[in-house]
Formats: sequence, C-alpha cells, structure tokens
Amino acid sequence: MAGTNRSGRRGSDSGSVGRASVGSASVSGSVGASVGASAGGSKPRKKKRSTIPRWARVCTILGAVLMVVSGGLLVTSEALLARYEGAVSQEDLFGDGQVDQPADIEGPLNILLVGIDPRDSESLPLADSIMILHVPASHDRAYLFSLPRDLVVEIPAFKPADFNGGTGKLNAAMMYGSRVPGGGKPDRARGFELLSKTITRYTGIARFDAGAIVNFNGFKKIVDAMGGVTMYIDQDVESEHLQPNGDPRPNNGSGSAHPYSGPQAEYKKGTRHLKGWQALDYVRQRYGLPKGDYDRQRHQQQFVRAMAKQALSAGVVTNPIKLDKVLRAAGQAVVFNGRGRKITDFGWALRNLREDSIMMVKLEGGGVGTGRNYQGEALNEVSRGFLDSVRTGTVDQFMVANPELVNRAK
Repeated sequence: MAGTNRSGRRGSDSGSVGRASVGSASVSGSVGASVGASAGGSKPRKKKRSTIPRWARVCTILGAVLMVVSGGLLVTSEALLARYEGAVSQEDLFGDGQVDQPADIEGPLNILLVGIDPRDSESLPLADSIMILHVPASHDRAYLFSLPRDLVVEIPAFKPADFNGGTGKLNAAMMYGSRVPGGGKPDRARGFELLSKTITRYTGIARFDAGAIVNFNGFKKIVDAMGGVTMYIDQDVESEHLQPNGDPRPNNGSGSAHPYSGPQAEYKKGTRHLKGWQALDYVRQRYGLPKGDYDRQRHQQQFVRAMAKQALSAGVVTNPIKLDKVLRAAGQAVVFNGRGRKITDFGWALRNLREDSIMMVKLEGGGVGTGRNYQGEALNEVSRGFLDSVRTGTVDQFMVANPELVNRAK
C-alpha cells in the first residue's frame, strides 16, 4: 500500500517515510468515571453485575484478538476453549523463544497488536494497523491506542534480516524484518520482532508482555460469523476500492495513484449494520477524509469497540453454535505469542475487562515536510506525553488532565 499526506495524497510506502493508518476510537462515559478512583477523583460507581450466563462467562483474549480490528473473544466453556486455543497459530514474535512461564499474570501489561493486509504469501508484509493495549495492574480496565503507521522513527539494525538500520516509516519495520537473506518466503514473526524493537526504541516501553498479528482478510469471517456488526459511523465515507455490491471498482488504466472508476460503496453518517466486507472496506478508507489516516485510525478503533460489544451480546455468547463459529474464525485469523504463557492465561487475567472498561485514546500529530518533500508523521507534544505516561505508569492521572484524548463514538 502507499502512504498519504494529510490531504490524502499518496506517498511511497515501501521505503523510508510516509503517512499514517490505525485508529482512535470511542469510550462511553466521562474520563473521571473511568479513572477517577486511581487519579484522586470521585469514587467509581459500582459495576453492574454481568448478565452473561455462567456457562459462557466471557473474557477477552488478551484483549488481543478483540483489539486488532478482528475482534475474537474467548469463552470458558472447556471444549470451546480447547478448540479455540488449538486453532490459533503460536509463533515466536519477540525472538526470545517459547519458555513456559507461570500461568499467574500480575502487574501492568502492555500488549502489541498488529494488523496486516497481505496480498499474497510471497509479499513482504507492512503493518497496516499498530495498536497497543495498556492494562494497569488492577486488570479491570485498559487503554487502547494506536501509533500512526507512517510515524518517522529510527529502525534499529536487525541481523537476522541483514538490515543495517536507519530512519523510516514505522510500518516499514515489519517489512525490513521479514526479509529472508538469500530469498525465500517472508518471515512475518521476524518482521513483528523488528517492529516491536522499533516501537520500544520510540516509546520507551521496555517490554511487551504479549503480541498478536491479525490478518485483515480473516476478520471478515469473524464479522459474518457474528451476523454482522452494528456501529455508529461518524462521517460520510465513500469507498476508494469497492462498488455498492462489494465487487472491486474497475481499474481505469490511468496509472495514477487512484486508478479506479465507477460507482462507489457509501457509508453514511449514523448507526449502521455492516456485513464483513463492508466493515473491512470501511476501516480501510482514508482518501478524501478531512484528516486522512487520522480519521481512519478513529474509525478502526470505533469498529473495535463495536465488535467487542457485539461479541459480548446475548445473541453471540448464549448461542453455542454462533459462538463456536466466531471463535474458530478468530483462531484462523490470529498469530499469537504470550512469551511463554497461553492465550487462556491472558484470558483469565483479563476476565474483568468489558467493552465499556476499555478507553480508546486518540494520538495525533502532523506531517513532516509538505508536498513532494513530505516524509511522514510526527506525534504532537500531548501525544508524546501520553506515551511517557504509559512508560511511567501514570496513565490514569494523565488522562484526567487531558480528557481531549478520549475518543468518543458520537
């Protein structure tokens, strides 16, 4: 794919620097209600008792599959758990082996979630969506934020891929790390490893406790398995790629950055119910939007929240057949690494998370260079301050002081 500048104009995506992708989304209620107790505010209201039957007690799968625009959830039915965990690919995403760790998970957690949109198995993958789930030590709430894929960063040298390091766009780190010296099929696990090292260098977050790669093409099956997803669309969006019936738009042969013609699928402002292909198409769009990829980031996170709500609804969790389809579809779309811990270990540790206890945080910035000299994106001072608060464990206090970072659906 190619990057864009703020106006939606394309730039190169494969080399050094470019533009953003990923998400900012919504959260219901006030910031104070979410974090006030630990930041010196008023006491939080008592949580309502869950109406989900005990047989289907739901816990987020490391918040993970749920988080990267794919949405899967984990249930505590023993048979379904076993089938789900067996379906998920387990790869060494951090390059430190798969040493078994105690099942108990304590302390704050940082989980790296990466969405890829592979054209085929031979193409070097770019990280189209980069999200981090930060969970305070209480494990009863979380902060989900996105890093622009075209953030200008220093990518460290990476010997396994014969990469010497340099300045580039954040999403390109996965591409550089995936290269196999001498040729061969790209190694996505090594690509993830270099991406995580690059993010650590940029943010100061010393360690990720788990990570997941989600294939965007697989998440269409998740949405369809749930019967579609209902979400609020906050602005009119026209599809660059698809017609109203979901077929690809014809290529007009112009060789331009936007070589498509003909009628476009449209997503009008308001509450809509989307099929799998519509949801994937909607969260891919950035061209023609006022803020380009920053708008797309917001839409992706809003979609994640809608997926969480739908997956936790009675129509899914009390329907064993539908739930099994959702879990199997999620398993096929995900590659996971828990640094020696199982998906079920994280599911249990995060069992108290619900969609309304996950705060969506929007990070913004601006372009580096303009026009033909456009190089990529840089986060603004407030957004960098948020990253510092994640590193120092002071996110609750920071969000109370900066409520404008909360991303709302309406």
